[in-house]
Amino acid sequence: MTGVQVWVDGRLVDPAAASISAVDHGLTVGDGVFETLKVVDGVPFARRRHAARLQRSLAGMGLPAADFAVIDAGIEAVLRSPLEFGRLRYTVTGGRGPLGSDRLTGALTYVVTAGPSPRPGPSCTLVTVPWTRNERSATTGVKTTSYAENVIALAYAKERGADEAVFANTAGDLCEGTGSNVFVVRDGVLSTPPAQAGPLLGVTRELVLEWGREWGRTAGVEVREVRVPLADLATADEVFVTSSTRDVLPATSVDGRSLPVGPVTTALRALFARRAAEQVDP
Repeated sequence: MTGVQVWVDGRLVDPAAASISAVDHGLTVGDGVFETLKVVDGVPFARRRHAARLQRSLAGMGLPAADFAVIDAGIEAVLRSPLEFGRLRYTVTGGRGPLGSDRLTGALTYVVTAGPSPRPGPSCTLVTVPWTRNERSATTGVKTTSYAENVIALAYAKERGADEAVFANTAGDLCEGTGSNVFVVRDGVLSTPPAQAGPLLGVTRELVLEWGREWGRTAGVEVREVRVPLADLATADEVFVTSSTRDVLPATSVDGRSLPVGPVTTALRALFARRAAEQVDP
């Protein structure tokens, strides 16, 4: 918790102190949504895109739209302390509720936090897990605070010496990582699963698709959102993951099979770094 700044419903609070109601619906049943943004030199990246996704997540949960004047005040408060590199997270929950799944009509709870994070390494290793994502779930595509599946899957991967866990969906197709989207390069084609496959559509993923398609038209690389059988990971030429704090991160091993950091991944990683430095809110 060193260096973490916490703001709850209008005031900065001690990170170790009680500051959320014990009957907050986000705590009792995971009835809430959140966003995580990369912070570089005190500036959050891609604020507008993250704000738009939060509102989509709230709508998907059947919760009212967030008041971004409130969230922005929290962001300003937690970023007053210098932060060279780290993460900003804002969470909105259904507020106080009963101990069951029913909701009460009342005020939303707003929590904003910021703190330092280690910079990502040069690459990562991946392990597929024996559990599936349900692409027909009521919360598919929603960045909900209910992250128990991710906690279990990431622990499974770490126990096997990997950095990230990868899920298939119920159809046996590639879905996503616990906190990342997955891209696969085969025969000069770059592919990532579409929304119908069940992944959370990441902001970094969105930018890689936009910027990558521009680059691909001149580089001769097709960039597709398409069904990717999980088995394709075993024959892929290159694999990388994307997330808010990882940007574009090459995978050098999938289920123990070594992979090179190939030319497509290398080019897109450099492209993302350059474009993100030029425009902090693309």
